[in-house]
Amino acid sequence: MTTPIHPETRIGHVHLKVSDLERAIDFYAGVLGFELQQRYGTQAAFLSAGGYHHHIGLNTWESLGGKPPARGTTGLYHTAFLYPDRANLADALRRLVNAGWPLEGAADHGVSEAIYLSDPDGNGVELYRDRPQAEWPRDADGSLSMVNAPLDLQALLAEAP
Repeated sequence: MTTPIHPETRIGHVHLKVSDLERAIDFYAGVLGFELQQRYGTQAAFLSAGGYHHHIGLNTWESLGGKPPARGTTGLYHTAFLYPDRANLADALRRLVNAGWPLEGAADHGVSEAIYLSDPDGNGVELYRDRPQAEWPRDADGSLSMVNAPLDLQALLAEAP
């Protein structure tokens, strides 16, 4: 049997191919609120939350002027950004509403609450918050019992700071 990966292992960052660097920066910084940490000329940028070197890398090295992958092809389904609590997820929703950014879905999964959308290049984006593990729904045998229920966006928005 293979030894499991260390439980503190996390995904540190995502690096996305984009067709228009400025448009991507406008979305990730201007709409979602990530901070621009560094530019690599006119071809790449690195953004983060809280001053980390980068959570998101954006580049046009192989994709300048390109189009999103066609449906029915493989690739990234979505990038998920974990917010520390419900109020901060509500703030993210407020930012999207204020920017007029279209949502593609929202769900209460029992273990988490999530908002789904696409970035300007068609990359899927999930904005979510986890519930405390003690609140996760479980079956009689103790296994997770995740759901896909509607998320009340108006109630969430009411909690925005």
